[in-house]
Parts: sequence; structure tokens; C-alpha cells
Amino acid sequence: MEIISAESPFAFPPCAATIGCFDGVHRGHRYLIEQVHREAQARGLQSTLVTFPVHPRQVMQSGYCPQWLTCLPQKKDLLQQEDADYCILLPFTHELSLLSARRFMELLHVRFNVQALVIGYDHRFGHNRSEGFEDYCCYGKELGMEVIHAQALEEDGLSISSSLIRNLLKEGDVARANRYLGYRYYLDGQVVSGYQVGRKLGFPTANLQPSCPDKLVPKEGVYAVYAYVEGKRYAGMLNIGSRPTIGNGTERSIEVHLIGFEGNLYQHALRVEFVQYIREEQKFEGIEALIAQLNRDKEEIARLLNHI
Repeated sequence: MEIISAESPFAFPPCAATIGCFDGVHRGHRYLIEQVHREAQARGLQSTLVTFPVHPRQVMQSGYCPQWLTCLPQKKDLLQQEDADYCILLPFTHELSLLSARRFMELLHVRFNVQALVIGYDHRFGHNRSEGFEDYCCYGKELGMEVIHAQALEEDGLSISSSLIRNLLKEGDVARANRYLGYRYYLDGQVVSGYQVGRKLGFPTANLQPSCPDKLVPKEGVYAVYAYVEGKRYAGMLNIGSRPTIGNGTERSIEVHLIGFEGNLYQHALRVEFVQYIREEQKFEGIEALIAQLNRDKEEIARLLNHI
């Protein structure tokens, strides 16, 4: 796949395209991309994805925090694994937001040579998003563009979507979110200095500062994770929260203890993949009770990850 800025002078070949944020590049997105590729091949066209470098609501609503499943570099990496010919990065501007659905379709047709437009099962576009699939079909006929309705990927009686996965992560149900994503949800970042309390408790932790500040952090609590350092994978015990037993502030931290790791992780790049929610963060009666629980957590997580 070739990723191209919409502002480049590239001359696009005739294509079948779809448009969307593709946040998470989850199994539902991949099912849509498969449909685009299939429709393109059937018509002798190239397959193209049109997406936005920033969330449209960030342009329309000042201060909006999107809580991405994937920030742009991660999304591009995932999209490049898919079977499509081109991905167009289309900056979403205030001027673009004012275009009617017909004018937007005309832009796709004239600027990007879209001959067939595959519409996601629940996707709406254009100013006020007031029109639907039948309207798009009418505009397509006027423009000489075929409009195709994509099918949703359903599982457990639900259509797999970014909002569904986002809600599951907020509830701590990372195992189910992973199933719908098709991969383990992860956070990338750098290890920064923390309070260094874990070391005193016998559980040294790496304090992770995510590289993407707008990426969603799952519900507070304790998780079984895999942690990657310099290409090597470790079983990990991760806590998201404010360490209420220690009482050293209310600021949320993301701290992971790497089982079997010895060494200094400060300033290292780190990736953590969420596997299973273990328990809520809680305040214990004292340090001894906290240490006892951490030992139980470590044993449970080691068994879980060893089984996987």
C-alpha cells in the first residue's frame, strides 16, 4: 500500500474507494477493506482508502479529546498491512466540513478519480450528515460514480465498531476488546522517572509515559500484560491508577512490573499489550496487605500468561 497526502500532485488511477477514520483498524475495518479490494478487482480498478490525519470533531469542536484507539503513526502501520493499493490522508478542514454530501462526492470523483464508492454500513458524511445511502446513490448517478453499500461484520449480535471497542476498554474488558480488534490493545511510550515506591516493596516498576497523549487508556485497575523492551517480550503486571495505599498523590500513573526482568528501564522505549483485567485498584489497610496482594496478583498473572 502507498500512503499519499491529499495535497500531493499525485495523479490517481481510477479506483474503488471507501472513506473513514479507521480508528483501531479493527476486524470490522478489515472486513470493509476486503470488500473494497474485491469490488475494485471486479471492476478493474485500484483499491483506495481515504482517511483523516486528525479527527473531524477536533476541527469542529475546540478542546475535543478523541481518545484514539490508534494515533496516526500506529494507524498507518496497521493500514499498511492491509490489501489495498492506496491510502489517501485527507486533512479535515472547516471548509471541507461545509461541503454537502454531493459536493464531497464530486471532490472524491474529480480529485481522486473515485469511480466506485463503497459506503460503510452506518457511515454518513457531508454537512450536517443529514443524507443517507439512497441520496448518495442519486448523487453517484449524476456524477458517473457507482455507489456500493458495504456489509457490517457482526459478532455476538453486535456490529464490530470503534465505539464498541472503546467502551469495552473503558470498562476494563480488554480480552473482549482484543477479540474485536483482532490484536492485543497496546500502549507505546517511554519509561520516565516515578516515585520508585515499587522497588521498595519488592516490585520494581517502569512508569510508562504514552507517546500518544490522545490515545485511550483503559479503566483503572490491575492487568496482565505483555511488555516489549528492545524486541524481547516479558510477562508483566500493570497498574493504572493513583496508588491509594501509598498515598502519594491523585495523579494517574501507568506502572508495569516486568516478571523476570533485571536492569534499568529508565528512558527505554516500551510497549505494553493488554491481555486480561485482573482486579480493581484498591486501598489496603497497610503496606503488608498490599505486598501480600501483589504477590497473589503476580502468581495469577504468571499462571495466566504461561498458559496463553
